[in-house]
Amino acid sequence: MENKKELLKKIRAIEIKATILSDNIFSGQYQSCLKGNGMEFSDIRRYAPGDDVKKIDWKVTAKQRKAYVKEFVEERELSVFLLVDISASNRFKEKLDLITELVGSLAFSANKNGDRVGALFFSDRVEKLIPLKKGRKHTLSVIENILTIEPKGKKTNINMILRYFGKIFKRRAVIFLISDFLDDGYEKEMKILGQRHELIPVRISDKKYESLPKGAIFTLEDSETEERIVIENYKDDIKIGPPSLPNGINIDVGEDYVKEISKFFNKGRMR
Repeated sequence: MENKKELLKKIRAIEIKATILSDNIFSGQYQSCLKGNGMEFSDIRRYAPGDDVKKIDWKVTAKQRKAYVKEFVEERELSVFLLVDISASNRFKEKLDLITELVGSLAFSANKNGDRVGALFFSDRVEKLIPLKKGRKHTLSVIENILTIEPKGKKTNINMILRYFGKIFKRRAVIFLISDFLDDGYEKEMKILGQRHELIPVRISDKKYESLPKGAIFTLEDSETEERIVIENYKDDIKIGPPSLPNGINIDVGEDYVKEISKFFNKGRMR
């Protein structure tokens, strides 16, 4: 655990870099892609000629014996949730630094646009839930938590965290699922959650550890299970990491993650 002075210095450095990135790059794309993408229930009023019959509230109409319609307003304030995988495979310094910067940039972008930000840290269990709030102080607390939290679990369970989030949060949200996706069997839960929310998977990878060059014998240890295996590789390079996400953001350690996020937003992925 770092001392308080070192921790504050690191948080300040991340704040400066993340703020510059969110101000100069993320904000315009964030506003155009995320803002005003949904309609929220506002009120019920009497039906008037010309109203869309699809908006009639049939339960209220039956009860009052007069036609009533639902009114909706465009959502101006978004709920942005950061689901962050802090399992053992993401605790290596380079990966953790990248994830922390990414989380900071997304949180500062949301804060700049007046949206509420929450975070959910997970491994093979829920490690910590930070409720939705606004403001710089809250954003800094999210960054501090990711730097100081000591996970109880080592493994990754994406299926569990998607189900958990779906149960506790019903109102539409923009969800950034940040993980190395060293897991399987989560596709169905992603599809279910994506029907209610805007789910954006972000895969963090480190190519140095995701391929084996030919011509050597390797002893590999799984950081999450501590299982060891020996691989004799004399023929071709072997890829050992999961494939890229076809409908998500793929960021490798050492790459310009701002560029990758910009490419994703520019494709018009957001509803």
